[in-house]
Amino acid sequence: MSAKAKSGSGQPALVVDTNVVRQIRQHARSSMKAEVCGVLIGDDRNGSITVQACIKGVNADEAGAHVTFTQDTWEHIYKIKDKEYPDDRIVGWYHTHPGFGVFLSDHDTFIHKNFFSSPGQVAWVYDPHSDEEGCFGWVGGRIERLSQIAVVDSRGGERADESGKPEPSYFPDEDSEIVEDRRPVLDSTESSDTMSLQQLVTTFFSYLTVLLLGFLLCWYVFPRTKVLAIPFDPQTMQPLGNFAIDPSTGERYPLEVGKAPAGSPGTGNAAGTDSKSDQDSTKGDHAQPK
Repeated sequence: MSAKAKSGSGQPALVVDTNVVRQIRQHARSSMKAEVCGVLIGDDRNGSITVQACIKGVNADEAGAHVTFTQDTWEHIYKIKDKEYPDDRIVGWYHTHPGFGVFLSDHDTFIHKNFFSSPGQVAWVYDPHSDEEGCFGWVGGRIERLSQIAVVDSRGGERADESGKPEPSYFPDEDSEIVEDRRPVLDSTESSDTMSLQQLVTTFFSYLTVLLLGFLLCWYVFPRTKVLAIPFDPQTMQPLGNFAIDPSTGERYPLEVGKAPAGSPGTGNAAGTDSKSDQDSTKGDHAQPK
């Protein structure tokens, strides 16, 4: 009978350390477009699976919709396991589904059936886009999503007495460890384009404001020329009355008596008439009978 057939009909109880969950999430967020993978280290006893550590799948064949353990990946995994976890065993594997939920694809099922076929081995799946996660294991010879999952803190039970440690500063020092920032980061090209557009709009409205202020200042400070219409007689070309009219408002303005505005029709003609009279008078004075 195969190992899968020996598994019980009930689901195994899964216990995962919080540090393992944190490491899986950190590994997943390092690649938000391609899948990543690794193995779970722990123990399997009496229908209970305990996960105490994990090892990243370095040099795996990673792509957007699948991941594959290569020969180099297995060599790295066993090298780390033999050195750091010699008394533990591989109790499963983990991989990510960036942006498309928690499930086992046909490719994932193939990997689990051929490389993790023991009843005490599970498959942990995490989506870094939605923070959804779940675990699949062997139940009655088939793979099912497990419902009995417990996340425990291996440091639980420590007393919360005064430790003498100072309060953490709000602004970390240059040599202090930088806490992971989960906020989305804008692409450099997108950020540059956004800043350029903002600068262009700001510059345009700044120049427009200065132009309007300058126009209003000139309007109130500098004198303005007003054009007036002077009624005149078309036959004598003399002004009719001592006033001028504003064409825009119809308001009358008085003129100085005896003087016509410069450039008025009557001015040139009156001057011409006086000149002609003087010439005739001169001719009359010099005209003597011979």
